This record gives sequence, structure tokens and C-alpha cells, in this order.
Amino acid sequence: MDFAFLAKNPSEKIMDHTALILIDVQNAFDDAIWGTRNNSSTEQNMANLLQLWRSRNLPIIHIRHRSANPDSPLNPDSPGYAFKTETAPSNDEVVFTKSVHNAFLGTGLEAYLRDNDLLKLVITGFTTDHCVSTTTRMASDLGFTVRLVADSTATFDRKDIRGESITAEQIHRINLASLNGEFCKVVSTDEVMSSFAYS
Repeated sequence: MDFAFLAKNPSEKIMDHTALILIDVQNAFDDAIWGTRNNSSTEQNMANLLQLWRSRNLPIIHIRHRSANPDSPLNPDSPGYAFKTETAPSNDEVVFTKSVHNAFLGTGLEAYLRDNDLLKLVITGFTTDHCVSTTTRMASDLGFTVRLVADSTATFDRKDIRGESITAEQIHRINLASLNGEFCKVVSTDEVMSSFAYS
């Protein structure tokens, strides 16, 4: 993926009290129902970030989507409800369960972040244009500083209202462009990893 569109500031460090948030990293997103996806390296990039946060004993928060629709792969009775193995939470990591796109709505996420003085967030997960975007926008509106990791999130092909196809990569890039500079700073996994070399 070309990251030329990213706003970069190599001198800026990500502080050690920043929380890593992984949104809806569940087996459901391997289901063929969603169609064609972009960013095949998303899971590996998220796993690399997760390993870094764990090695530094930094705050990690997992968000899981619970659908009330019995036909949804995100329904708790479906195998898709389980976390993906490569980024599954450990026993001591915080998990919040949501039922809407916004990870702050109907959960204790905001209170947890404020109670633990976690005002800076690094956000990853599924999907770029749905739960990741919605949560990023809300986090910004609530006053949190957000870094959204472009290659640690992904989405799927969709059709517009005229029935014309839009590729996952187009949707991904447009949504990142809309968020960057307004609700967050869009960064790459390598930028996040590198920032810790100087912190």
C-alpha cells in the first residue's frame, strides 16, 4: 500500500501511557459474506503492535462486536464471534463488548480510559469505514488524541447507491483521508513501531 498520503512527523513520539485499541478483530471477518478485502497484512501488523505493547507492559483494550442478528457471523452463537487467534486477548487484558458501531456507546470504555488517565489512543481493527471510523470520530469528539493505523485496519468491496462497485482499497483510502487531520492522525504500523525506539 502506498502511504504517501499519510501525514508524517517522525520527531513526534508516542508516549508510554498511550492505549492500544483493537476493534472487532474477530473470526467473523473471514466469512465470505463480506466479499473481497484489502490489506492482507492487517492481522500481522496488529499482532506486531500487540506484541510491542505487551513487551512494554502498556495498556491494551480489545473491543468485541456482539450482534443480536442470529444470522450474523458476529452473533455470539456463531464461531465468528471468537477473537482471531493472532490477536486474542490475554487473561489480564481489558475487553469491552459493544452492539453498535461506536465502541464508546453502551460500554464502559470512556470511563475506563479517563479513570486510568489514558488520553492518547492508537486504534486498529475492522472495518475502516464502519466501527473503526465511528469509534475514531467519537474518540476525537470526546477529547482523546487518536492515532489511526492505516495498515492495521481493513475493509471490503461495496456497491454504491447506483449499484456500482467500489473497491475495498478505494473505500479504505477515502475514509482515512476524511479522518486524517480532522479526527485523528493517520499513521502506519512502522511509524508507530519506530516511535518507540526514541521513547
